[in-house]
Amino acid sequence: MSKVLGQSVQELERSAQQPQSSQHRSLSGLWNDGWAVLRARWYFRKATHVGVRARLWGRASVQNYGKMIIGNRARLVATIAPIEMFAGGDGTLEIGEGSFINYGCSIAASQLVRIGPRCNIGTYVIMMDNDFHRIEPERRNEMPPSAPIILEENVWLGARVTVLRGVTIGAGSVIGAGSVVTKDIPPRSLAVGLPAKVIRQL
Repeated sequence: MSKVLGQSVQELERSAQQPQSSQHRSLSGLWNDGWAVLRARWYFRKATHVGVRARLWGRASVQNYGKMIIGNRARLVATIAPIEMFAGGDGTLEIGEGSFINYGCSIAASQLVRIGPRCNIGTYVIMMDNDFHRIEPERRNEMPPSAPIILEENVWLGARVTVLRGVTIGAGSVIGAGSVVTKDIPPRSLAVGLPAKVIRQL
């Protein structure tokens, strides 16, 4: 915490040397940014690792019983609705460097949910690597096997996308709003629908 505060003081000193016309904007932005860094440190205090300049605006519900890694410069904006993040006892939840997660998202890892670097996650996205119950009436109290969810680098999920267990979305792909991803999506693909289908390459 003292290291973070020390960096903020150094940035304030540098900003004082800037022209007066931009100083107010710079200080305001720095103050907002500094608070977001501190909020991330507080809300993710139970995480396994929180990267440099990871920032949180708003509130997050964090339950870590396994491994949770928040990458450098990750940004989470939960000002309208909280972001929910869960890692089970054998689970790993990773948010890659420079990735962005918008408000209202729910992410649960019983085995592995990996969000690669520079991904953009829209509002109210759901990613869970386990269905948490079987569909057969007589077995609904049983938990099915988990299967990893992997988002490769620079994936963009639109608002209210649902990603089901066992799915890998290739680097550079875009998933349209409201889609349900049930199968792997190749790299550099635009996929939409329920279930999501590739409509063209990017």
